[in-house]
Amino acid sequence: MRNTISLNEHWLFSKEAAEPPAALPDGWETVTVPHCWNDKDGQDGGNDYYRGTCYYAKSIRREELPEGEEFYLEFRGTNSSAVCYVNGRELARHDGGYSTWRVNITEALAEENLIVVAVDNAENDRVYPQMADFTFYGGMYRNVNLIAVEKSHFDLDYYGTPGLKVTPQLSGADAEVEVEVYLKEAKEGQTLRYELFDREGGAAASCESAASETKAVLSLKDVRLWNGRKDPYLYRADVTLLDGGREVDKVSTRFGCRTYEIDPDKGFILNGEPYPLRGVSRHQDRWGIGNALLPEHHKEDIDLIMEVGATTIRLAHYQHDQYFYDLCDENGLVIWAEIPFISKFMEDGYDNTISQMTELVVQNYNHPSIVVWGLSNEITMQGKSTEALLKNHRDLNDLCHRLDPTRKTTMAVVSMCSQDDPYLEIPDTLSWNHYFGWYGGDTSMNGPWLDGFHKKHPTIPVGMSEYGCEALNWHTSKPRQGDYTEEYQAYYHEELIRQLFTREYLWATHVWNMFDFGADARAEGGENGQNHKGLVTFDRKYKKDSFYAYKAWLSKEPFVHLCGKRYVDRVEPVTKVTVYSNQPSVELFVNGKSVGVKEAPDHFFYFEVENEGTSELKAVAGSCVDESTIRKVDEPNPDYILKEKGAILNWFDITEPEGYFSLNDTIGDIMATAKGKLLMAAQMGKIAKQMKGGGAKPAGMELSGDMLQMMNGFTVIRLCNMMGMVNVSVSKEDLLALNAKLNKIKRPKPKD
Repeated sequence: MRNTISLNEHWLFSKEAAEPPAALPDGWETVTVPHCWNDKDGQDGGNDYYRGTCYYAKSIRREELPEGEEFYLEFRGTNSSAVCYVNGRELARHDGGYSTWRVNITEALAEENLIVVAVDNAENDRVYPQMADFTFYGGMYRNVNLIAVEKSHFDLDYYGTPGLKVTPQLSGADAEVEVEVYLKEAKEGQTLRYELFDREGGAAASCESAASETKAVLSLKDVRLWNGRKDPYLYRADVTLLDGGREVDKVSTRFGCRTYEIDPDKGFILNGEPYPLRGVSRHQDRWGIGNALLPEHHKEDIDLIMEVGATTIRLAHYQHDQYFYDLCDENGLVIWAEIPFISKFMEDGYDNTISQMTELVVQNYNHPSIVVWGLSNEITMQGKSTEALLKNHRDLNDLCHRLDPTRKTTMAVVSMCSQDDPYLEIPDTLSWNHYFGWYGGDTSMNGPWLDGFHKKHPTIPVGMSEYGCEALNWHTSKPRQGDYTEEYQAYYHEELIRQLFTREYLWATHVWNMFDFGADARAEGGENGQNHKGLVTFDRKYKKDSFYAYKAWLSKEPFVHLCGKRYVDRVEPVTKVTVYSNQPSVELFVNGKSVGVKEAPDHFFYFEVENEGTSELKAVAGSCVDESTIRKVDEPNPDYILKEKGAILNWFDITEPEGYFSLNDTIGDIMATAKGKLLMAAQMGKIAKQMKGGGAKPAGMELSGDMLQMMNGFTVIRLCNMMGMVNVSVSKEDLLALNAKLNKIKRPKPKD
C-alpha cells in the first residue's frame, strides 16, 4: 500500500558549492524545506539578487524508508530548474519552477543514500519566466516527499499527475461522473474499486471493474452543485487498486459539479445564473520569506480575499501550491490558472511552455474552482506577434483543449498591443492589462476603451486582467497621479470600480494586486524592491483604504470604514473625509456632534469637515461604527511626503529653464511638439534596442497610438526610473544629457 513521508527536515544547503558533493558535506548550512535563498536580497531593490545554482543535500538510510517496491522523490516546487542526484547518479532534470515533479529512485538506492538536488534560477533563453515585474525566487520552496508504492500502482511518472481524473457531466438534477485513472504495472486478476462520497463522507456511488478497465462512469442522484461562494459543495472520489481483496494502492481527490458559460455580452454565468467575476490577482510571496510559504500563510491570504468579497482570483503568473487551489475549491472562488509565459517571447522556450502547460492542466484538472487556463501574459510587450509566437499560442490552445475539453482558455494582453493583432483571436476569451490613470492616460479612459474593444470585437468575451496603482504610507489632501499616496490609490480604485463593475459584458475583472509583492528591479515609491499596488501590504498587516472600497461593493458582511487613518496631520481649514460602507447611509460625528447623514448608491460617502485642533471622527452605518482622528497643523507633516531611495536622478537635480522642457515634463506634452516627438522617438528606439539585447528595433516598438495613450501621463524622469523593471539600464549621465536636449526645446505658448 502507498506510503508517503515528508523529507522537509535536515537538508544541507550551499550557495558556494561548484558541483554536487560526493559525500555528505561539512560546513553547509542546515535548512528546513520550504526554503528560499532570495528571501532578503530578492526584495530590497537593485535587481541584484542572487541568480545561479545552489545545492541541497540529505542522507537517508535504506532502513529508514517505508516498505515498498518502488520509491519516488516528489518535489512540489523547485525554482526554476533542478537536477536530482542519488548516490552520484543523475536521475532526472526538470525545467519549470512552479509545478510538482517526481523521480523514481528505486534502482539507485543503496544502504546509505546521498540525495543531492541542484536548483538553478539563473538567466537563460529557454525556461520561463525570464523577464517580468516580480522576483524569480530561487529555492526548494515547497514540500519534498518520499512515496513508496508496490510495482502495481497509480502512475507517478506522468507530469506529476495525481493519478486520477474526474469529469462530472450534469443531466437535469443528476450527474454522470466519469472517473479515469492512470495505472502502471497492473497485473492479471487485479481490480479497481471506484467510490464517490458526499461532503460528510457518506457513500454516494460505487462500482468495481477489472484493472484493465481504467475508466468508469458513476451516477450521482439529486446532485448538489458547486455554486461559487454561495455553496462550494465538494464530493470525493476514491479509487483503490485491489489484488484478491488486498488494497495495493489508492488515490483520492475532491471534485465539484457545476456548469459555466462565458458570454461576450452577459459575462460569466455559473450554473445557469449570472455570477459576476470581480476579484483580485495574487502572487505567492511574503516579506522576509520569499516564496517559501507555509500553510498558515496561504490560509491567511484566502481569509483576506474572502473578507474583501472577491468572487475570483487570477493566480499570477504561474502554478500555485496545491493547498491554495484546495482552499479556493473549499471557499468557492473562481480561478484563472496560468503558466509563466510572460513578457519576453523566446523561440527556444517553446518546449518549456508545452511542458509547463501540460503540468498545470494534468495536475489541476480536478479543481472545480478553475474555469480558464491562461496561455500567456503581456507576451507582445516587445512588439507585434510573430509567426513563431502565433504558432506557440495556437499549439498551447490546442493542447489545453486536448487535455481538458471542459474548460476555456484565456490570456492577458498588454495595453499597447494592437486590437487587430491576430493572436487575440486564438483563445476562447481574453482580458486586458490596462493602467490608465497610473502608467499614463487618466482613469476615465478605462471603461470607454473596453467599450470600444467590445464594439469592435463583439464575439470575443473580454475582461480586465490587471489594473491598479501603487500606494505606500504617503498622504495628501490633493492626490495626483504618480504620487504613491494612499489617497490617490483610493481615488483611482473608486473610479475604476464605478467603470468596471457597471459593465455587465466584462467576463472578469482582477485588481493588480491583492498584496504588495517582491519585484527586486523596482526603484520607485520610496521603498525599493517591491510592487506596492496591493490592497494589502506585503506583510499582510495593513489593509489600505482601497481594500475597503472593494469590500463596500463586494462583501455582504455589514461594515463601515473611515479612510485616512494614517493621515492625521492636515493643513487645510476644511478637509474631505471619505467613508466606505455597504450600508445604505452613513452618519458622521466630529467630536460627538453630527455633521450629517449621507446616502451613496456607489458606497462611497464624502463629507466636508471643519479642521480645527484635534477632531475625533466617528462614522456610523446601522450597527457598524468606525473611528479615527485628524489634527490641524500649520505645515505639512514631512513624514507624509514621498522620499525616493536610490533614484537614478532626483527632480531637484534637473535644470528647468523657463519656457523649455525638462525631464520633469510629461511624455504627452513633449510629444505634442515636432522636435519633442523626434527626440522621444529616438529615446524609445534606444530602449527597444536594449530590450532586444542590442539587436535591431523589434517589430511593434514604434510609438503606436495605443502606446502613446498609455505613456502620455508619465514624466520622463518617472519613466526612466522604472526602466529597470524591463531590464533596461539608464545612467545618471544619460539622463542629464537627455535633459540638456529637452532644455533646448521650447514649450508651446499657452492658448488664450
